[in-house]
Amino acid sequence: MALSNFIPDLWAANLLVNLEKRSVATAICNRDYEGLIRGAGDSVKLTSLADPTIGSYTVHTDITIEDIDDATQSLLIDQAKYFAFELDDIERAQAVDGPGALAEQTRKAAYLLADTLDTAVLSAIGTGASAAAPDHQVAEATINTAAGAYDALVNWSVLLDGQNVPEFDRYAVVTPAFYGLILKDSRFVGSGDAVGASVRANGRVGQAAGFDLYKSNNLPAGPGAGAGTSMIAGYRGACTLAEQIVSVEAARMEKRFADMVKGLHVYGFKVTRPKALVSADVIVA
Repeated sequence: MALSNFIPDLWAANLLVNLEKRSVATAICNRDYEGLIRGAGDSVKLTSLADPTIGSYTVHTDITIEDIDDATQSLLIDQAKYFAFELDDIERAQAVDGPGALAEQTRKAAYLLADTLDTAVLSAIGTGASAAAPDHQVAEATINTAAGAYDALVNWSVLLDGQNVPEFDRYAVVTPAFYGLILKDSRFVGSGDAVGASVRANGRVGQAAGFDLYKSNNLPAGPGAGAGTSMIAGYRGACTLAEQIVSVEAARMEKRFADMVKGLHVYGFKVTRPKALVSADVIVA
């Protein structure tokens, strides 16, 4: 569809920028292998080492020397998303801010690529948490108090503790409604320390119950019968993500008086440590 709405007279020179969700997937995943990919269809091999055996030593007795065993998982770069659009020279000349329209559309395209990635990764983490005993897929529950929200975070932390998940680089991604409950907890907003003052001033809770807190509207729906959402918590090393903007090209269209911009984004992701993740189906009442 052409940019007819920009021609000619009552539209403001500054474009009204769309409201956009914050992307969190790139902040909660391991991205060590990102520099290895070049295009869709590439495969990155993720190698891990088996634990060595700890033996008991007896004097004058040979010890057992074992090989170093490794295991390999394949991270397939199997997602390829693109954008492409044009701006006709006449539209550029007649629009109040023709060049600005092209730049703003490019920025929006970049945001939507990131948003698409974010939704896919959060969904994969939500379904990728271990369901083996002890079950890290927490059943649907309704939470309607600040204390209940904080207690839920503590419970998720305990599940990770039980699997020897490192205490650093832990995160939780929750809905804005759940985050709002945390903001009402007196342990954050009522305390007299600097952290409490900061929360009251800017409304941000950086950490709670050992987690770096993120809020997102891209979390998947919960698997329960109610209208719950899968909140996720875990360790950054539990999911690996590799992404690459393979190409962004600006060119003149051969058979039109128009500029074209197109871009290609490829990526792949894989849950590699299901027991280092928790997915909780939560209804915030």
